[in-house]
Amino acid sequence: MRAMLVAATLALVTAGGCATGPQVRALSQPSTDFSQYKTFGFASPLGTDQGGYQSIVSQTLKAAARRELEARGLTYAAANPQLIVNFNAVLADKMRVSSAPVPMAPIGMGYGGRGYYGYRAGLYAPWPLYRDQTTVTQYKEGTLNIDIADAAKKQLVWEGVVVTTVTQKMYDNPAASIDALVTAGFAKFPVPGPAAK
Repeated sequence: MRAMLVAATLALVTAGGCATGPQVRALSQPSTDFSQYKTFGFASPLGTDQGGYQSIVSQTLKAAARRELEARGLTYAAANPQLIVNFNAVLADKMRVSSAPVPMAPIGMGYGGRGYYGYRAGLYAPWPLYRDQTTVTQYKEGTLNIDIADAAKKQLVWEGVVVTTVTQKMYDNPAASIDALVTAGFAKFPVPGPAAK
């Protein structure tokens, strides 16, 4: 189970380097006034931790989230924060099936080995025949959930979900990949960062 969590969080970490960028979805509690919140802290234990200790992945996620929230005017509070931040990471095996038409060689039919299209020899080619070619590709998909809850109400007020295809390049540079995932998730946070203002 621990190995699966490490793989999942590493996949998340690595998920940030996709060429087209990760897919990001966000949900907010409609009645929440985010300007009322001034402080935040982290869940203990985080959803990305097991075995009674904090993983390196969790430490990196916390550092990136802290940077994003502080850039939005919130202050980190170890005790009695107004908002609680939590993470979860999942790595899943996926298959992509695609079909595309590919040309086939013309089929010969007729007399004397010249085939039906033999009368065109050297002048022009017949219409090509096509067949469907199906390709199946296996890949890893990483999903990072960033949950932010109202500590007093014990109620989720915002959730960012970041999904991406995991590549070897991401595995090779996990810290930068985690950072990119968290940045992408917080781009949809209700309180904009300094670059968006």
